[in-house]
Amino acid sequence: MLISDFDYELPEELIAQKPLPKREQSRMMVLHRETGEIIHSHFTELPSYFRKDDILVLNTTKVIPARVYGKKEGKEIEFLFLKECKKGLWEILCRPAKKVRLGDMITFSGGFQGKIAGIASEGRRTIQFASSDILLKLKKSGFAPLPPYIKRKSKNSGLRMLDLERYQTVFAKKEGAIAAPTAGLHFTPNILDKITAKGVKITRITLDVGLATFQPVRVKKIEDHQMLEENFSINSSAAVAINMANKESKYVTAVGTTSVRTLESAFRGGKIHPGKATTRLFIYPGYRFKAVDRLLTNFHLPQSTLLMMISAFAGLDFIKKAYKEAVRQKYRFYSYGDCMLIL
Repeated sequence: MLISDFDYELPEELIAQKPLPKREQSRMMVLHRETGEIIHSHFTELPSYFRKDDILVLNTTKVIPARVYGKKEGKEIEFLFLKECKKGLWEILCRPAKKVRLGDMITFSGGFQGKIAGIASEGRRTIQFASSDILLKLKKSGFAPLPPYIKRKSKNSGLRMLDLERYQTVFAKKEGAIAAPTAGLHFTPNILDKITAKGVKITRITLDVGLATFQPVRVKKIEDHQMLEENFSINSSAAVAINMANKESKYVTAVGTTSVRTLESAFRGGKIHPGKATTRLFIYPGYRFKAVDRLLTNFHLPQSTLLMMISAFAGLDFIKKAYKEAVRQKYRFYSYGDCMLIL
């Protein structure tokens, strides 16, 4: 398939720049794969789509305040802290990258310094710090790692605290993500309580959202794309609950594409296997899903691997039709936008 098959036009004003005042106020487009029906609903109606003993799968990864500003010789550079490779050594992205060279000393806005220890492709660097408590320093001075389509005029826009709160799910637990599993941003404790009250089993897994999730596809034929690696974990109780649901023909609903990739990566020999692992799984049309029956997801960028995944799940033609309808109905798109429930 060609990358151009996954293109669509979106008016810029439909890209949500801020979260709604309340998480659960989002609209929800419901797609029925069997009938081709499209229903316009609201996220508050989500509990009505579950039955007793169904499974809801949440990704509990927690976003770190990974975007930080640093200076080299008085010139400001934006950094994204990707992951800690070992104590005091971090992999980072920087912009503009050409200004950051091997051996450079960088002074960050929180008052700490690091030395560039290695250079990799696509703007990636490794930086060595004398201290090992860098995550604590990021929490004091860092910003939410918002995607570039969410515009902030400056680091002094006054939205830092709002973004740190709202670009995070209410069930986030394990720190390590550099992007939010955005389908989970709509949930509130009240909505989760309503779902639990229907006898639904809520299971929690973790995939630390990294570069792979928003890595651009730079090839014409999507089959030639290679996913980067991401870490995930599934505990034994979650695996048992999901496997039992599959045996009993209960619905397994994944919240977000990261939950889908975790479950599909852990499915071998007819069941989910618990444990920690890494995945490079790339899901695109033609893929046969084994572990997931339903999917709650946000609207995704053109030509993205996430759009390819949901096109595999619902059918490319159906997704194109749904996206055209979403534009016509003026849904809010992307991370701070509305959601879609695919049944």
